[in-house]
Amino acid sequence: MEKPPKSAPTPVRYLEIDETRAGQRLDNFLITQLKGVPKSRIYRLLRKGEVRVNRSRARPDYRIEAGDVVRLPPVRQATAELKKPDARRFAWLADRILFEDEHLLALDKPAGMAVHGGSGVAVGLIEALRLLRPATRLELAHRLDRDTSGCLLLAKDRQALLALHAQLRAGEVEKRYHALVQGAWRGGTRRVAAALARDRVRAGERKVEVRETGKEAESRITPRQEYKIATLVEIELLTGRMHQARVHAAHIGHPIAGDDKYGDRDFNRRLRRLGLKRLFLHAASLRFRHPAGGGKMHIEAPLPSDLGAVLERLKHETSL
Repeated sequence: MEKPPKSAPTPVRYLEIDETRAGQRLDNFLITQLKGVPKSRIYRLLRKGEVRVNRSRARPDYRIEAGDVVRLPPVRQATAELKKPDARRFAWLADRILFEDEHLLALDKPAGMAVHGGSGVAVGLIEALRLLRPATRLELAHRLDRDTSGCLLLAKDRQALLALHAQLRAGEVEKRYHALVQGAWRGGTRRVAAALARDRVRAGERKVEVRETGKEAESRITPRQEYKIATLVEIELLTGRMHQARVHAAHIGHPIAGDDKYGDRDFNRRLRRLGLKRLFLHAASLRFRHPAGGGKMHIEAPLPSDLGAVLERLKHETSL
């Protein structure tokens, strides 16, 4: 049996990581960059040190950070093209567009969909949108966790992408989330200033914890509606750290409902009885300057019906 023909080795590439890739596992990043290369080969490249991050060896579970430079070694790939997923599978995403012009696309990201493809995820949101818009350049301006729904910005050209990144770095993008948190809220708006650091745990899973030596992080949390065992709050992120809303909420004793990493098991169990099947965290709005015209932009995503239904049941619940 003839072996499939091989192409010439790809040249060495050096890729600088931006904010949209920060936090992704190195092995997942390589899977998206080395299309058609078997996973066994990718892990062998890592073991042999042929993949380098900032000129040093790195483990597969290393979380790449903005500013990292990743060296991709020469690799051979089969000449046969990989079968592309059917774009029609993702046609429903068109109904979730909140705003679009020649520079920007704002989308109401569904919960449960990763923004990038990777290990265990064949097609992420960005890959799906590129399938739907093959003639349009699309790049993520920022990220949302897989379990978080709501406002997500994408740029259609490099100038727009760089302008949005500059606003994000300067803290000029106002990001507001709606979350259901445990317990009765006392007082009004609370400002949470607690530095956050990433910590490696078993099986390569990454958690974030409050630590003085971590990176500065600040949030503003305002109560919006009180229920028997929970409070609906608005969380404004004044910085943009990984898992910031979730960790800050838990840090002040009000973990977010449905959070299986930083939340309270008993509280989550009680909310599941009311139909909550995921993290109750929704990116409700974004305010920023248009990257081309400079005008003020305000993008909003309505609370998803599944979360709204939980609030309605919570309102009428007398015993949990």
